[in-house]
Amino acid sequence: MMMMMMMMMMMMMMMMMMMMMMMLMMIMMMMMMRRRRRRKRMMMMMMMVVMIMMMMLLLLVVVVVMMMMMMMMMMLMMMKMTTTTTTMMMTTMVVVVVMMMMMMKMTTTTMMMMVMMMMMMMMIMMLLMMMMMMMMMMMMMMMMMMMMMMMMMMMMMMMMMMMMMIMMMMMMMMMMLMLMMMMMMMMMMMMMMMIYIMTVFM
Repeated sequence: MMMMMMMMMMMMMMMMMMMMMMMLMMIMMMMMMRRRRRRKRMMMMMMMVVMIMMMMLLLLVVVVVMMMMMMMMMMLMMMKMTTTTTTMMMTTMVVVVVMMMMMMKMTTTTMMMMVMMMMMMMMIMMLLMMMMMMMMMMMMMMMMMMMMMMMMMMMMMMMMMMMMMIMMMMMMMMMMLMLMMMMMMMMMMMMMMMIYIMTVFM
C-alpha cells in the first residue's frame, strides 16, 4: 500500500512536469511563428492559456481523489479496519465535522480526533493546490504581456532578451512547483506520523 501511495505521488509529479514541458514547447513555437500571422498567434495563445487552466482544474480533482484514497489506505493500515468501515467513515466525515461544529462539547475520542486531523490536512492540501494554480495564472499573464511586447518590438536584440526572460520565468515556475510538491510530501508524512501516534498512544 505504501508503495502504491508512492507510485501515485510519482505519477502526479510526472504529470506536472509533462504539462510544464508542453507549455514551454508551445511558447517556443509561438515565438518561432512569423509576425505576419499576428491575429492567429494571439488566438493560439488564448487557446493555450485556456487549455492549461483546464488541465490544472483536472489535476486538482485528481489530487483530491488521491488524498481520499490515501486516507483510506492509511486507515486500513493503521487501524486494521475493513474496507466497508473505511468507506463508511469517509462518507460520514463531513457530517461528523458539522455535528462537532454544532455541539461545541466534543467527545474526545481517537476517532473524532482523527477525523478532525484529516479534514485539516485536506484543507491545507487544497490551499496549496489553489496557491499553485494562482501562480500558474500569474505566470500565464506575464507570458501574454511578453508576447505583446515582442509584437511591438521588431528589434532582434529585444526579442532575444524577451526569450531569455521567459525562460527564466519558466525555470522559476518549475522551482516553485517542486517546492510545493515537497511541501505536500512533508504534509503527508506528518499526517501519517500523527495518526500513528494517536492510534498507538490514545
